[in-house]
Amino acid sequence: MYAVIDLETTGLRTSWHDRIVEVAVVHVDAGGRVTDEWCSLVNPDRDLGPQTIHGISAAEARRAPLFDQVAGHLAGMLRGRVLVAHNLNFDARFLHAEYQRMGIASPIPDAAGLCTMQLAPHFLPAAGRSLHDCCRAAGLPPHQAHSALHDARAAARLLTYYLAAAGSPPPWADAATAATRVVWPVIDSRPVTAVHRRVAGQREQHFLARLVDRLPRLREPQGDAYLDLLDQALLDRHISATEAEALVATAEHLGLARVDVEHLHRTYLASLAEIALEDDILTDDERHDLDQVAVLLGLRRADVDEVLAASPTTVPGQRRRDRWQLQPGDLVVFTGAMEPPRGEWEEEARAVGLSVGSSVTKKTRLLVAADPDTMSGKAKKARQYSVPIVHPTAYHKLINGLVAAV
Repeated sequence: MYAVIDLETTGLRTSWHDRIVEVAVVHVDAGGRVTDEWCSLVNPDRDLGPQTIHGISAAEARRAPLFDQVAGHLAGMLRGRVLVAHNLNFDARFLHAEYQRMGIASPIPDAAGLCTMQLAPHFLPAAGRSLHDCCRAAGLPPHQAHSALHDARAAARLLTYYLAAAGSPPPWADAATAATRVVWPVIDSRPVTAVHRRVAGQREQHFLARLVDRLPRLREPQGDAYLDLLDQALLDRHISATEAEALVATAEHLGLARVDVEHLHRTYLASLAEIALEDDILTDDERHDLDQVAVLLGLRRADVDEVLAASPTTVPGQRRRDRWQLQPGDLVVFTGAMEPPRGEWEEEARAVGLSVGSSVTKKTRLLVAADPDTMSGKAKKARQYSVPIVHPTAYHKLINGLVAAV
């Protein structure tokens, strides 16, 4: 009977090329009972906009299907049902725009539907416009806002409240009957695996576990190619999902087994320990940094103790890895929704002697991203040109080093 939907998007306007990043549908029968539900993240193939609002990371979204991969399944969930949403106009515009990008004229904007926000004055005259206020006024339990599935479930509960209050048949019965007769175009409905948000606290499998176990070579002459990529990945002392995939792909391309990579990681850690002990003093910050890198590399605190005890002796043939630093005049670019606003970051960069670019080129030294896994156009270019991508927190450490060196 009813298909209650909710979307999370990269922004508020389809005319600004904003896209859907999460969609949920809850089926409700004529009596107000939930009969089915479905939800998936959607890869927008662009930056994710205000991530502080919807809470979806690029690492999650980049593994999700594109909209055209879920379009058929979604149409099947909506076909023959009354479309319901809290602020139906917003959700309908985004759905129509996504189908339109595929060259499909969806009937969504013209279909008769129900908006639980517009119905609120009739059933909940004291409530505000928000879904949270309407549910509270109806005595319904609180829910996790800005999660498509939780919002869709809450809107479904609100619809059930309206149905009970309206009686049978509801005043929108004729419009509902008309909505069920809306003709949808035929859309290829391929099987699709829904991708859900990561459970809070759930940890990603370490990328070492994805490497093949086979007989080692250990003195792999092409190891520097892997270590150079590792330099970039560890610049912000964080290995993003994108960087982890690149490291695995590089190791596989070079024919490195897991034990080869573990050997390279120990070599890398030993090099960092040598740098830390150049002045014969190991500060608390330096020790913390070594421990942090060890964890990222799948090593233990005991491994840090070993390389410190062995320093300055290095593995024969080991290439010393100097610290990556910004230099005055280096070109930096910023991407993503930042706090404070991006303009302030750019002014600060100029104040310490850096050049600021509006787009990424081969001359770009560093891309600073609110989310290092971002799928923005700038990030795509940075990966193409092997330009390091770091979080603003790491960037601040880099410019502090730049100021100290001046």
